[in-house]
Parts: sequence; structure tokens; C-alpha cells
Amino acid sequence: MPFASPPRVLPPFVTLAVLCFVTGCTDSDSVATKPQPPRVTPVKTVAVQPTEVTRRSVQPATIHAYYRAEVRSQATGYVESFSADIGEYVESGTVLAKIAVPEKLQQRRIIDAKIRRLESQETQAAAGVQLAEASERSSRAKLAQAESERAAVEASLAAANAEFSRTEDLVNRGSLQNRMLDEARMKRDSESARKQAVESAVESARADVEVATAKIESSRADLETAKAETEIARRELDELNVWIDYAEIKAPFAGIVTERNIQPGDLVRAANDVGPVKPLFVISQINRVRVQIPVPEKDAPLVTPGDEVSLTFPSFASEAPLVAQVTRRSGSLDVNTRTMLVEVEMDNRDGKLLPGMFGQATINMDTKIAANMLPSQAIRFDESGNAFVYVVADDDTISIQEISTGMDDGNFIEVLTGVEPGQAVVDAHLSRFIDGQKVAVLEAAH
Repeated sequence: MPFASPPRVLPPFVTLAVLCFVTGCTDSDSVATKPQPPRVTPVKTVAVQPTEVTRRSVQPATIHAYYRAEVRSQATGYVESFSADIGEYVESGTVLAKIAVPEKLQQRRIIDAKIRRLESQETQAAAGVQLAEASERSSRAKLAQAESERAAVEASLAAANAEFSRTEDLVNRGSLQNRMLDEARMKRDSESARKQAVESAVESARADVEVATAKIESSRADLETAKAETEIARRELDELNVWIDYAEIKAPFAGIVTERNIQPGDLVRAANDVGPVKPLFVISQINRVRVQIPVPEKDAPLVTPGDEVSLTFPSFASEAPLVAQVTRRSGSLDVNTRTMLVEVEMDNRDGKLLPGMFGQATINMDTKIAANMLPSQAIRFDESGNAFVYVVADDDTISIQEISTGMDDGNFIEVLTGVEPGQAVVDAHLSRFIDGQKVAVLEAAH
């Protein structure tokens, strides 16, 4: 005998519907089926808070040699030899290479001979001065002798005049004969003539003295001219020696030869010749290096010497960051990049840091600033990388607000524009919201 299937039991709401249909139940007797309101998402909010923070600026950093010199030649010639190669350490003044300049060496020999000739002329002029001075002394002696003779003649003439006057008086009184007066007159006239001769000798001696004095001045002028010509030749030799010294290429300071661009026999042209001239050597001082950091305009006014700088380099990724201090700042922005150059000096005695290395610098600025900060999890980013937040209004509705961000320390992010201090935004949440959506605020974090 086959089993009878159990009676089919209808769901309660179906049974209720059938009963209502059969019995004709009214709306007041039916179960209400009103639509339920949408479920409100609970959220936690966080307020934008002005916070005093130490500003940081993370920027690229490049290592440069403390000093770097491109060594060129001031002389034109052929490379005779070089004594330093790349990677070698050289002291200041070390001869790196020699340039052959035979024509300049020949010019130096010619000037040397010219100087010897001029020195002989100088000696001759000095002898001429001595001769003129001796001649002057002789002339003055003759003048003195003539003046002495003149004094003696004047005395004799005075005696003759006195004797003539006395004899004339005696003759007039008849005490002496006229013959005696004639003799006295002749003696007086003789002394007078002698005086005139001595006067002429004195004038001649004076003229000789003047001529001798003029000869001294002329001889001294010749000597000064000879000395000046000799000095000019010596300075010409000095100038030539300086030029010849340029033929020895020397290191301007102690450092490493990081570049060499010459071979023996190469023709080297002077750096002042027309056209670009490649450096013969490049010397870099790397026992101390400069780390150059371009700081953007928004951070530039806040960076000061002494600020702490943390440096990391891909070459030393497993090592702890290098810590140093800002040494100097340029104080102006580059018009092309709108950045300010900041330099950090570092010891590099072990040569570990090489010029040209690229890394990252984190500058911790001593200047404290008030910044609008939000927890990093309260800030979202769209597919294009633009930052936004969910702002919660007083009526608990959401509005999506784009913002611009500043510094980021990993936990908090600075909000530059888009929201005001005190505004509440949705904290960390997995849901996405739309403008006007209602939320249930659970708690406000401060």
C-alpha cells in the first residue's frame, strides 16, 4: 500500500494572505508591510586640529667634491710628459705634466744676453758719473786757487796804490824826483793789470765748475737710463719666466686626479685661445665633501644653518642614515626651478662618499609652525592621486572635499587647503561615501 504524502504546509505569510482573501479581511486587520528606512552607517570622526610641529623637508641630495678644479694650460705647446694619472692623490703644487716650449726658452736666452749688455752699459755710466765728479772737484780746486790769487793781487794792488799816493805827495813837495813817481805809477798799473788777469782766471774757473756740474747731472741721467733699461729687461725676463712656468701644469690643491685628457705628444693650446679648451686634468678634493640639496620655495624660508639633516643613499641602503647639519644656504631661489640651494659639509677621510652620488635628505627645521593636521588614515586618494576627505556636517551628512596636503611624517599629514580647523571628517573607514549620505557619528576624536 503506497504511503500518502504528508500535507504541504504553506509559509505563514502565504497562509495569512489566503485567509484574508477568503474572509475578506480589511487593511486594519492585515499585517503592515511599510518599506524600512535605509540603514545608517556608523562612523567615527576626527577634527582638523592646528598643531605646533617641527617641519620636515624631504628632498633629493647630491654629493659634490669640496673643491673641484679643471686644470688647463696657459701655454701652447706639445706634451713632453705627465706624472699623474686618474685615481692618484697629489699634493698642492705637484707637477702633473710638462709642456715643451723651446721657442720661449730661446727668448729667455736672448733676454739674458740683453741684460748682461745693459748691465755693462750701466757700469760704464756709473764710471762716467765718477769721472764727472772728479772733474768737478778739479774745477772747484782751480776756482779756489784763482780766487786766492785774486786776493793776493788785490792786496798788492792796494799796496801799490798807497805807495803811488805817498810818492806823488813827496814829489809834489819836491822831496823826491819825478822819476820815483813814474816807477810807482808803473808798479800800480802792473798790479792793476795783474788783477784783471786773475779776475779772468776766476771767471774761467767758475765756468769750468759749472760745466763739470752739468756733466755730473748728465752722467747721472745716463746712469739712471741704463738702470731703467736693465730693469725693463729684467721684468721682461720675469714675465717670460712666468709664461714658461705655465708649461709646468701643477695641482692647485691637494686632491684626487679624477680626469686626465692628455697623452704624450698631444698639442696643447692655451686656455685663452679661441674656442672651447678641454681641461688637461680635473682635481677633486674629497677628504671633505659638500652635499647639495635643492629646497622648494615653501620650505626655503624656514631652513637655517644648524638644522639637522638625515642623509640616506642607495649605495648604503643597509646602513643607518648619516646625520649632519646645514652648513649654509644660498639665500635666493633659482628662477628656473624655484628652489634654494642648501649645502651640508661632511668629513670623508675614508673616501666612502663619491662625488656624483645621489641620495635623499630629510631636513628637520628648528622653526616650529602651527599646521592643520589630520591622521593619515582620515585622508583618501582617488585614482589620479588627488587627496580628499569626507566632511561630516552638523546634520550628520557627508560631503566630499578635495584638499591639498603638505608635510607627512607617516602618522599625520598636513592639510594646506580644503578644510578649516575644527571641521569634523570621517576617520579610518572601509566604506565609500557619497555627497549627502547620512551617517551615525559614534564618537569624535580630539
